[in-house]
Amino acid sequence: KKTFTEVQTERLEQAERTVLIKCPQKLNEKKLLQYLSSHGNIKSHFFFENRGIHALIEFSEKNSIASLQDAIGIPSAAEHHVVPFKSRLFTFTLKNPVSQAAEGTPVHLSPQSHIPVKELVQKLCHADSISSQMYILLNNYQLTEENIKLRFLACSLVRDFTRAYFPDSMVKPFGSSVNTFGKLGCDVDMFLDFHDIQKHATKTKKGPFEMEYQMKRLPSERLATQKILSVIGDCLDNFGPGCVSVQKILHARCPLVKFSHQPTGFQCDLSVSNSIAIKSSELLYIYGCLDSRVRALVFSVRCWARVHGLTNSVPGNWITNFSLTLLVIFFLQKRSPPIIPTLDQLKELADEKDKHVIGGYDCSFVSDLSKINPTKNTETLDVLLGDFFEYFGNFDFRRNSINLRKGKEVNKPESSPLYIWNPFEQDLNISKNVNQPQLEKFVAMARESAWILQKEDKTQQMINEEPWGLAALLVPFGKSNSNKVKNRMKGTGSETIRSLLDSLKLNNANSQQKTVGK
Repeated sequence: KKTFTEVQTERLEQAERTVLIKCPQKLNEKKLLQYLSSHGNIKSHFFFENRGIHALIEFSEKNSIASLQDAIGIPSAAEHHVVPFKSRLFTFTLKNPVSQAAEGTPVHLSPQSHIPVKELVQKLCHADSISSQMYILLNNYQLTEENIKLRFLACSLVRDFTRAYFPDSMVKPFGSSVNTFGKLGCDVDMFLDFHDIQKHATKTKKGPFEMEYQMKRLPSERLATQKILSVIGDCLDNFGPGCVSVQKILHARCPLVKFSHQPTGFQCDLSVSNSIAIKSSELLYIYGCLDSRVRALVFSVRCWARVHGLTNSVPGNWITNFSLTLLVIFFLQKRSPPIIPTLDQLKELADEKDKHVIGGYDCSFVSDLSKINPTKNTETLDVLLGDFFEYFGNFDFRRNSINLRKGKEVNKPESSPLYIWNPFEQDLNISKNVNQPQLEKFVAMARESAWILQKEDKTQQMINEEPWGLAALLVPFGKSNSNKVKNRMKGTGSETIRSLLDSLKLNNANSQQKTVGK
């Protein structure tokens, strides 16, 4: 497997050789590719639907784009005056619509969004095991190769603007677009990186003079970030084809520019280099690549959480997808034998080039996946899914916090209902936003899910064509079979309810205390 940096570098370079074309509805694919090939060899291409049919064309050579741009005209400005910025976004229309449209054939469209949950549940019912169900969910929800190319192209198109001011700058995606846990439809987080400029500054200085650029000096890095983003935001708003709803949020803890990129269909957040966020993306990339069960379990748990209203697309008091992902990783570190190593173990494998200290925080860990020994754990996903819900349904959240560095529970340093240590910034709790009612809801849903998986009769449910296994967990509880829920309240389920009530009483009593016992 390639390292995180190798993959990023390769994809960024790929995006530089790529153009995006809005095509006519009736299209002859062969003729389009034939014409484009006259400007250079096409390495790959695909079509997708987004307010019309678009084609992403990746050339083998970057100079093919310049050749194509030379042949492309400026739009006629009968009603509007155009801003003459020549990007890599083009519109192709037919010269002779009637005769050419007759030659058009339907093109294969690459999906850019995942199927609805209802449709997914039907698919899952036909699988032969919970493991199969989890891989079906993963395959339907994960980012496709085409979608990833589109994400890197969106970054590359923004870079075309930033280059006007900062020729050495890069615009790179981070977070869910690159950490292997992104779901089709998720936003594109991108950052403006000046690190190449810093590398240039550290080159050995030869000759008799100390030489440096004359540059504007500002009192703080934050102010510089705000000014840079303000100008880039204005550029995108005023000159960027397809960049709409541009919002400059410059006074946030992490200043950013939000915008909608219509040609690719993505909601984008642009910030200035956040090195720790990049290291978090790389760490998750490593965990996602080490064992296929990691991503399958994360995607299933996150889909389950969304169905039951435990997560939400708007910020609030609920658990985030990032927190859920870290809960799954922690759970897999705790298996016997562990399925994935702790962060401290990854740090021990780091060599000199892997050593990174950012803002006083040690962010060192091995980047070469081949140095990490594969696990000897052979547990199935059927077992792991049930045990995940069992584990967190009975976890002592009142006393303990989740620490991925050590791979074990440690006493809470303060009284937040849910405490997950930031893997790098060790004085931060990444789940500080979560309140007590939301944590209690998570625990209750985890217990209910563990109970459903333990008690269900798969064969009978398949005969009755009822959702079973993972599918049964992706239906709002009480809707799949209300009689079963009523029976559970009478029988063994009452133990679950009783223990839950006891737990709630303890939690309520505890929340009134100002300090937490270590």
